[in-house]
Amino acid sequence: MTDSHSSRIIPLKQAKKIFLILVIIFSFEVFFFPMPTLAAEAVGSDNGSVVDPGSVPAPDNIQSVPAAAIQVQDQTAAVNHLPQSAPKNPIKTSIHLLTAYNSDVGQTDDSPCITATGFNVCEHVIEDTVAANFLPFGAKIRIPSLFGDKIFTVRDRMNVRYSDRVDIWMKNRADALKFGVRLAKIEIIEP
Repeated sequence: MTDSHSSRIIPLKQAKKIFLILVIIFSFEVFFFPMPTLAAEAVGSDNGSVVDPGSVPAPDNIQSVPAAAIQVQDQTAAVNHLPQSAPKNPIKTSIHLLTAYNSDVGQTDDSPCITATGFNVCEHVIEDTVAANFLPFGAKIRIPSLFGDKIFTVRDRMNVRYSDRVDIWMKNRADALKFGVRLAKIEIIEP
């Protein structure tokens, strides 16, 4: 009569292989994926001891506000005040006809706020979108003679007959009409 448990015993060679594999896996995890240290554990006093964040008193001028009471008033205002990075050198410069357009069904298709890339200019509100057929989507350009260091992104296309023109999106129709047609040098700063 055979014992049913004897068939479940792992031979010694297989046990050694399994043990070796587990040691390798454990070593790999310890050396290449160390345990993350929480910021509260990493902060210490001068002698290197760990400080419990709950034991550190808050300054007197900070009030405790429930998270539910915090509301973002105007997200676009926060975006408009971000610091600008240093000006980038242009990759290429060229002279083009410039026009302006706005989100009007007469100037676009039946979804006037959505560009060819799917970007919603009406929600974005910042006038930094251009349409150009000769540049790839996402290309960054500047028009120094008219807008200084302001950077525009190619997010839209024009009618195919305008193969060498740049069309600047503007919020107001009156501003677009006032802009008219101009000839200016553009600087491509990122393809």
